[in-house]
Amino acid sequence: MAIQNVFVAGAGQMGTGIAQVALQAGMKVTLFDIAEGQLDRARERVAAGLTKADRRGKLNGVTLAEAQAALTLTTDLSARDMDLVIEAAPESEPLKRDLLARLSEVVGEGGVLATNTSSLSITRLSQAVRRPEAFVGMHFMNPVPLMALVEVIPGLATDESTRDRAADFVRALGKTPVVCRDLPGFVVNRLLIPMLNEACFALLEGACSPQQIDDAMKLGAGLPMGPLALADMIGLDTCLAIMEVMQRGYGDDKYRPCPLLRQYVDAGWLGKKSGRGFFTYG
Repeated sequence: MAIQNVFVAGAGQMGTGIAQVALQAGMKVTLFDIAEGQLDRARERVAAGLTKADRRGKLNGVTLAEAQAALTLTTDLSARDMDLVIEAAPESEPLKRDLLARLSEVVGEGGVLATNTSSLSITRLSQAVRRPEAFVGMHFMNPVPLMALVEVIPGLATDESTRDRAADFVRALGKTPVVCRDLPGFVVNRLLIPMLNEACFALLEGACSPQQIDDAMKLGAGLPMGPLALADMIGLDTCLAIMEVMQRGYGDDKYRPCPLLRQYVDAGWLGKKSGRGFFTYG
Protein backbone atom coordinates (compact mmCIF):
# COMPACT_ATOMS: atom_id res chain seq x y z
CA MET A 1 0.00 0.00 0.00
CA ALA A 2 1.51 3.31 -1.09
CA ILE A 3 2.03 5.96 1.57
CA GLN A 4 -0.18 9.01 1.00
CA ASN A 5 -0.74 10.62 4.42
CA VAL A 6 2.44 11.66 6.23
CA PHE A 7 2.67 13.15 9.74
CA VAL A 8 5.97 14.88 10.59
CA ALA A 9 6.58 15.73 14.26
CA GLY A 10 9.05 18.59 14.61
CA ALA A 11 9.07 21.73 12.44
CA GLY A 12 12.77 22.46 12.64
CA GLN A 13 15.17 22.33 9.72
CA MET A 14 14.94 18.57 9.23
CA GLY A 15 11.19 18.21 9.75
CA THR A 16 10.47 21.10 7.42
CA GLY A 17 12.69 19.58 4.73
CA ILE A 18 11.02 16.17 5.07
CA ALA A 19 7.59 17.81 4.80
CA GLN A 20 8.65 19.66 1.65
CA VAL A 21 9.93 16.62 -0.23
CA ALA A 22 6.81 14.62 0.68
CA LEU A 23 4.64 17.45 -0.68
CA GLN A 24 6.74 17.52 -3.85
CA ALA A 25 5.97 13.81 -4.27
CA GLY A 26 2.23 14.48 -4.19
CA MET A 27 1.55 13.35 -0.62
CA LYS A 28 -0.58 15.00 2.05
CA VAL A 29 1.51 16.21 4.99
CA THR A 30 0.62 17.24 8.53
CA LEU A 31 3.48 19.10 10.21
CA PHE A 32 3.38 19.22 14.03
CA ASP A 33 5.26 21.35 16.50
CA ILE A 34 4.57 22.56 20.03
CA ALA A 35 5.47 26.18 19.09
CA GLU A 36 3.20 28.31 16.89
CA GLY A 37 6.13 30.53 15.93
CA GLN A 38 8.11 27.53 14.72
CA LEU A 39 5.18 26.49 12.53
CA ASP A 40 4.91 30.00 11.08
CA ARG A 41 8.58 29.89 10.10
CA ALA A 42 8.11 26.38 8.71
CA ARG A 43 5.22 27.55 6.51
CA GLU A 44 7.44 30.22 5.00
CA ARG A 45 10.35 27.82 4.43
CA VAL A 46 8.14 25.17 2.84
CA ALA A 47 6.46 27.74 0.57
CA ALA A 48 9.83 29.07 -0.56
CA GLY A 49 11.17 25.55 -1.09
CA LEU A 50 8.16 24.43 -3.11
CA THR A 51 8.36 27.55 -5.29
CA LYS A 52 12.01 26.84 -6.02
CA ALA A 53 11.23 23.16 -6.72
CA ASP A 54 8.46 24.20 -9.12
CA ARG A 55 10.84 26.43 -11.07
CA ARG A 56 13.24 23.49 -11.38
CA GLY A 57 10.54 21.04 -12.47
CA LYS A 58 10.85 18.96 -9.27
CA LEU A 59 7.14 18.63 -8.46
CA ASN A 60 6.00 15.07 -9.14
CA GLY A 61 2.64 15.21 -10.93
CA VAL A 62 1.21 18.02 -8.78
CA THR A 63 0.92 21.76 -9.29
CA LEU A 64 2.49 24.27 -6.94
CA ALA A 65 -0.97 25.23 -5.64
CA GLU A 66 -1.87 21.57 -5.01
CA ALA A 67 1.38 20.93 -3.13
CA GLN A 68 0.89 24.02 -0.97
CA ALA A 69 -2.74 23.09 -0.22
CA ALA A 70 -1.72 19.57 0.87
CA LEU A 71 0.15 20.94 3.93
CA THR A 72 -1.54 21.14 7.34
CA LEU A 73 0.21 22.79 10.29
CA THR A 74 -0.81 21.88 13.83
CA THR A 75 0.11 22.00 17.50
CA ASP A 76 -2.36 19.16 18.16
CA LEU A 77 -1.42 15.47 18.39
CA SER A 78 -4.99 14.23 17.97
CA ALA A 79 -4.49 13.17 14.32
CA ARG A 80 -5.13 9.47 13.68
CA ASP A 81 -4.63 6.71 11.10
CA MET A 82 -1.60 8.20 9.33
CA ASP A 83 0.21 5.97 6.82
CA LEU A 84 3.60 7.19 8.00
CA VAL A 85 4.61 9.18 11.08
CA ILE A 86 8.14 10.59 11.20
CA GLU A 87 9.60 11.95 14.44
CA ALA A 88 12.07 14.77 13.72
CA ALA A 89 12.77 16.16 17.20
CA PRO A 90 16.24 17.23 18.42
CA GLU A 91 18.84 14.50 19.03
CA SER A 92 17.91 13.72 22.65
CA GLU A 93 16.95 10.17 23.59
CA PRO A 94 14.60 11.11 26.47
CA LEU A 95 12.85 13.69 24.29
CA LYS A 96 12.47 11.29 21.38
CA ARG A 97 11.23 8.43 23.57
CA ASP A 98 8.53 10.64 25.11
CA LEU A 99 7.40 11.94 21.72
CA LEU A 100 7.47 8.50 20.08
CA ALA A 101 5.24 7.09 22.81
CA ARG A 102 2.63 9.73 21.97
CA LEU A 103 3.09 9.31 18.23
CA SER A 104 2.24 5.61 18.58
CA GLU A 105 -1.39 6.75 18.79
CA VAL A 106 -1.14 8.85 15.62
CA VAL A 107 0.03 6.15 13.21
CA GLY A 108 -2.64 3.85 11.75
CA GLU A 109 -2.77 0.12 12.50
CA GLY A 110 -1.20 -0.65 9.14
CA GLY A 111 1.12 2.34 9.19
CA VAL A 112 4.81 2.93 9.86
CA LEU A 113 6.34 4.92 12.71
CA ALA A 114 9.83 6.26 12.00
CA THR A 115 12.49 8.30 13.74
CA ASN A 116 14.87 10.66 11.96
CA THR A 117 17.63 10.10 14.52
CA SER A 118 21.15 10.54 13.22
CA SER A 119 22.84 8.19 15.70
CA LEU A 120 20.59 6.82 18.46
CA SER A 121 19.79 3.11 18.73
CA ILE A 122 16.57 2.20 16.93
CA THR A 123 16.23 -0.87 19.15
CA ARG A 124 16.46 1.24 22.33
CA LEU A 125 13.97 3.81 21.00
CA SER A 126 11.58 1.02 20.01
CA GLN A 127 11.00 0.30 23.71
CA ALA A 128 8.91 3.48 23.83
CA VAL A 129 6.51 2.62 20.98
CA ARG A 130 3.34 0.53 20.94
CA ARG A 131 4.28 -1.64 17.92
CA PRO A 132 8.07 -2.12 17.69
CA GLU A 133 7.61 -4.30 14.60
CA ALA A 134 6.26 -1.23 12.73
CA PHE A 135 9.05 1.08 13.90
CA VAL A 136 12.13 1.97 11.82
CA GLY A 137 14.89 4.54 11.56
CA MET A 138 14.91 6.90 8.56
CA HIS A 139 17.94 9.17 8.68
CA PHE A 140 17.55 11.99 6.15
CA MET A 141 20.61 14.03 5.22
CA ASN A 142 20.76 17.81 5.62
CA PRO A 143 19.58 19.78 3.64
CA VAL A 144 16.79 17.31 2.92
CA PRO A 145 15.57 18.73 -0.44
CA LEU A 146 19.07 18.55 -1.93
CA MET A 147 20.58 15.36 -0.50
CA ALA A 148 19.81 12.12 -2.33
CA LEU A 149 20.50 9.60 0.44
CA VAL A 150 18.29 8.33 3.28
CA GLU A 151 19.61 5.69 5.67
CA VAL A 152 16.92 3.12 6.56
CA ILE A 153 17.71 1.40 9.86
CA PRO A 154 15.62 -1.51 11.17
CA GLY A 155 15.83 -2.34 14.86
CA LEU A 156 15.90 -5.90 16.18
CA ALA A 157 12.09 -6.04 16.29
CA THR A 158 11.41 -4.30 12.97
CA ASP A 159 9.47 -6.37 10.43
CA GLU A 160 10.90 -6.78 6.94
CA SER A 161 7.67 -5.33 5.58
CA THR A 162 8.19 -2.17 7.65
CA ARG A 163 11.76 -1.85 6.41
CA ASP A 164 10.61 -2.34 2.80
CA ARG A 165 7.77 0.20 3.09
CA ALA A 166 10.21 2.75 4.46
CA ALA A 167 12.59 2.10 1.56
CA ASP A 168 9.71 2.38 -0.95
CA PHE A 169 8.70 5.71 0.59
CA VAL A 170 12.27 6.99 0.17
CA ARG A 171 12.20 5.98 -3.50
CA ALA A 172 8.84 7.72 -3.95
CA LEU A 173 10.57 10.91 -2.81
CA GLY A 174 13.11 10.47 -5.61
CA LYS A 175 15.85 9.56 -3.15
CA THR A 176 18.03 6.47 -2.62
CA PRO A 177 17.59 4.29 0.47
CA VAL A 178 20.59 2.52 2.01
CA VAL A 179 19.64 -0.11 4.59
CA CYS A 180 22.05 -0.02 7.57
CA ARG A 181 22.50 -2.14 10.68
CA ASP A 182 21.46 -0.57 13.97
CA LEU A 183 24.97 0.46 15.07
CA PRO A 184 25.95 3.81 16.65
CA GLY A 185 26.25 6.47 13.95
CA PHE A 186 24.94 4.02 11.32
CA VAL A 187 27.19 4.52 8.25
CA VAL A 188 27.33 8.18 7.19
CA ASN A 189 27.89 9.70 10.63
CA ARG A 190 30.18 6.87 11.71
CA LEU A 191 32.55 8.07 8.97
CA LEU A 192 31.70 11.77 8.78
CA ILE A 193 31.52 12.92 12.40
CA PRO A 194 34.98 11.58 13.40
CA MET A 195 36.42 13.57 10.47
CA LEU A 196 34.73 16.74 11.73
CA ASN A 197 35.94 15.96 15.25
CA GLU A 198 39.51 15.50 14.00
CA ALA A 199 39.30 18.90 12.30
CA CYS A 200 38.44 20.31 15.76
CA PHE A 201 41.55 18.62 17.18
CA ALA A 202 43.67 20.10 14.36
CA LEU A 203 42.35 23.55 15.26
CA LEU A 204 42.88 22.96 18.99
CA GLU A 205 46.49 21.92 18.35
CA GLY A 206 47.15 25.00 16.19
CA ALA A 207 47.68 23.19 12.91
CA CYS A 208 46.31 26.25 11.09
CA SER A 209 43.33 28.58 11.07
CA PRO A 210 39.71 27.40 10.62
CA GLN A 211 39.62 28.78 7.08
CA GLN A 212 42.93 27.13 6.19
CA ILE A 213 41.74 23.77 7.55
CA ASP A 214 38.61 24.00 5.40
CA ASP A 215 40.51 25.21 2.34
CA ALA A 216 43.00 22.35 2.70
CA MET A 217 40.24 19.74 2.72
CA LYS A 218 38.31 21.34 -0.12
CA LEU A 219 41.34 21.75 -2.36
CA GLY A 220 43.25 18.66 -1.23
CA ALA A 221 40.43 16.13 -0.76
CA GLY A 222 37.85 17.53 -3.19
CA LEU A 223 35.22 18.17 -0.53
CA PRO A 224 32.47 20.61 -1.55
CA MET A 225 32.48 22.11 1.96
CA GLY A 226 35.19 22.23 4.60
CA PRO A 227 34.74 20.11 7.74
CA LEU A 228 34.45 23.04 10.15
CA ALA A 229 31.88 24.87 8.00
CA LEU A 230 29.97 21.60 7.68
CA ALA A 231 30.03 21.13 11.46
CA ASP A 232 28.65 24.65 11.81
CA MET A 233 25.84 23.82 9.38
CA ILE A 234 24.95 20.55 11.16
CA GLY A 235 25.11 22.26 14.57
CA LEU A 236 27.99 21.78 16.98
CA ASP A 237 25.62 20.53 19.68
CA THR A 238 24.38 17.84 17.29
CA CYS A 239 27.95 16.87 16.34
CA LEU A 240 28.84 16.59 20.03
CA ALA A 241 25.76 14.50 20.80
CA ILE A 242 26.60 12.06 17.98
CA MET A 243 30.22 11.74 19.15
CA GLU A 244 29.03 10.98 22.67
CA VAL A 245 26.59 8.33 21.40
CA MET A 246 29.37 6.69 19.38
CA GLN A 247 31.87 6.79 22.24
CA ARG A 248 29.36 5.15 24.60
CA GLY A 249 28.09 2.71 21.99
CA TYR A 250 31.47 1.41 20.84
CA GLY A 251 33.35 1.96 24.11
CA ASP A 252 36.29 3.22 22.07
CA ASP A 253 38.26 6.38 22.89
CA LYS A 254 38.84 7.08 19.21
CA TYR A 255 35.32 8.54 19.29
CA ARG A 256 36.03 10.91 22.20
CA PRO A 257 34.76 14.44 21.47
CA CYS A 258 37.38 17.14 21.07
CA PRO A 259 37.51 19.40 24.19
CA LEU A 260 37.28 22.47 21.92
CA LEU A 261 34.02 21.18 20.43
CA ARG A 262 32.60 20.69 23.92
CA GLN A 263 33.80 24.17 24.95
CA TYR A 264 32.10 25.83 21.95
CA VAL A 265 28.84 24.08 22.81
CA ASP A 266 29.15 25.17 26.45
CA ALA A 267 29.60 28.76 25.22
CA GLY A 268 26.46 28.53 23.08
CA TRP A 269 28.51 28.78 19.88
CA LEU A 270 26.49 26.17 18.00
CA GLY A 271 27.22 27.17 14.42
CA LYS A 272 24.96 28.82 11.86
CA LYS A 273 21.80 28.49 13.96
CA SER A 274 23.31 30.59 16.77
CA GLY A 275 25.24 32.98 14.51
CA ARG A 276 28.63 31.77 15.67
CA GLY A 277 30.60 28.55 15.65
CA PHE A 278 33.98 28.01 14.05
CA PHE A 279 32.93 30.88 11.78
CA THR A 280 30.74 33.94 12.36
CA TYR A 281 27.43 34.35 10.53
CA GLY A 282 25.43 37.49 9.90
